Formats: sequence, C-alpha cells, structure tokens
Amino acid sequence: MQKTIYIIGGTMGAGKTTVCQILKKKLPDCVFLDGDWCWDMDPFQVTEETKTMVLENVVFLLNRFIRCSAFKNIVFCWVLHEQGIIDGILTKLETENCRVRSFSLLCGEKELARRLRKDVDSGIRAEDVIARSLARIPLYEKLNTVKIDVSRLTPEQAAAEIIRLSG
Repeated sequence: MQKTIYIIGGTMGAGKTTVCQILKKKLPDCVFLDGDWCWDMDPFQVTEETKTMVLENVVFLLNRFIRCSAFKNIVFCWVLHEQGIIDGILTKLETENCRVRSFSLLCGEKELARRLRKDVDSGIRAEDVIARSLARIPLYEKLNTVKIDVSRLTPEQAAAEIIRLSG
C-alpha cells in the first residue's frame, strides 16, 4: 500500500495547524504531527542540542507513522522556512512506498499581521512574533514546494486545494 506524506510549511500565523487538522479529518486513515509539539518546553531553549533532539524526534515519529499499517496518509506541519530543514528530514524518512507532497502556505503581509495581531491581543502569542513572521515571508519563495496563497482562503479551502493539487 502506497502512503502519502503531506509536508506543510509556512510562517507563523499562516494557518498550518488549522489546515492540517482539517486535512486529518478529510483524508482517510490519517495521522497528524505538528513539529511545534516537539518544541513544547518551558523554558523554550534553542540550542544545538535541542535542535538536534527535535529533528530526531520528528523523524522518529514520522517513520513510526510510515511503518504503521493503520495509516495511509501522514500530515506533518512546521515552519519549514529553509530547504535544508526539509531535505534533512526527507533524507532520514523511509519513503520507499510513499508519495511525498510538499506545500508552503503563503500569506500577504497585511493579512499575516492581522492574523497575528489577533493572536497577540488574545494572549496566544507574544508581540515579537509579528516581526519575526513577516521577516520570513521571502524565504518561502526559494523552497522546492508547491506554494498556496492562503491570504483569501478559509482553512477549509486551503485544505481542499492541498488535496486537489496532490491528485
């Protein structure tokens, strides 16, 4: 049985997690991993050791999902703003019997700032996320992924577009 791995990247606030939760429900026999779950620590520490650990955990979990006969579809999202991160993960995955589909969710600056401001005002995110996220927008154009502009799409529409483009 061939499986499909959906790799969904995008800057903070683009809607990755919401879109992937919808994909999980729409795709048969689906499992979802958000890379942020592997960073859920307090205090949040970005060191060489924690970066290595997080990447190893992501690869471990994805390979376990690939090996598990219960799943036909594996959805993974993370910021994924550098091709080296995507390639580093893919080279360690057991993808022999898998189709891999890579997407980047893009969002215009005004819409992205609006979405993030709403999260900041709600206490979900810190103020500095807006500048950090806006600064990453140009990085996604350089990636070897299918780009989807979600500025005017609902999460349901974005999920449907991912499914359509994955054919």
